[in-house]
Amino acid sequence: MWKKIVTDYFSFTKKDRIGVLVLLSLIFVVVLLPYLWPSKKMAPVSKQELEKIHSQVAQLNKTNAEAPGAVQKDPEPEAGNYTGKKDYTKERAALFYFDPNTLDATGWKRLGMRDKTILTIQHFLARGGKFKKPGDIGKIYGLPKDDYERLLPFVQIKTEAGYQTKNVEEGRGYITAGKPVYPAKHFTRPGMVDINSADTTAFIALPGIGSKLAARIINFRNKLGGFYEVEQVAETYGLPDSTFVSIKSFLQCGSSVLQQIDINNADANTLKQHPYIRWQLANAIVQYRSQHGNFKSVDELRLITIITPDALKKMSPYLVAGQQ
Repeated sequence: MWKKIVTDYFSFTKKDRIGVLVLLSLIFVVVLLPYLWPSKKMAPVSKQELEKIHSQVAQLNKTNAEAPGAVQKDPEPEAGNYTGKKDYTKERAALFYFDPNTLDATGWKRLGMRDKTILTIQHFLARGGKFKKPGDIGKIYGLPKDDYERLLPFVQIKTEAGYQTKNVEEGRGYITAGKPVYPAKHFTRPGMVDINSADTTAFIALPGIGSKLAARIINFRNKLGGFYEVEQVAETYGLPDSTFVSIKSFLQCGSSVLQQIDINNADANTLKQHPYIRWQLANAIVQYRSQHGNFKSVDELRLITIITPDALKKMSPYLVAGQQ
């Protein structure tokens, strides 16, 4: 039986044998084809032709560099001196003494300023703005720091007494250790904020808190039923830990009557609305109460196995064991 099966499986019909022979013939022809028609090898380029090509390329580069309006490129960094920064092609800017209040767009262009920055300066001056001291150019929106440091020594602002060229102003931070920097920003220190009574305006006054975070803090406070300690603010959704650390010293928890839930009368849906009580825990409280009767105190919740001591301590201020 097995012999017949093997024989039937490995036997070939006449058409199968012809197909195999044709396929082997095609493979044989494909293998021999490169040897029957060898490809033509390219003749090697002579030394004279290489020198001719190099001279033509050099002449073309020279012609492009001397053309009117050609952009000069910064030289390539020498080997071993690569700083890791990308080199960009740019026009070489001129440096000269100038008054930012009277310099026109062409002059700013000669100094290497971008068109967008020039437009910003013109709008500032058109609205009645004025540069009162050289360091004021650091307030130009979009002015890179390296351009500020490059141009600052050449600023001359005309006054009634002549040209003002002194770049140092006490307490402003235009010069630090002999190097110009941007004007320092001054922030008003916020006052203390009562986390239980403050509105969004009070929270927004804190560093790092915007309108969205302020609204989230108040929404979280309402869902809890009030805060009983400052650390609870850190649990607000989307509030970074670094931001909470920076504002913690401005927060205080004033006296407030917390909204409490009666664990002897509330159903599971009411209990689960509290941020500290999820559905599984709410259902366990209701089931335990139905089996053992009302709770005599909130502390009896520790008899429910799924409630950990930490969870009980956290939720206890918001619970009360009332009487039916």
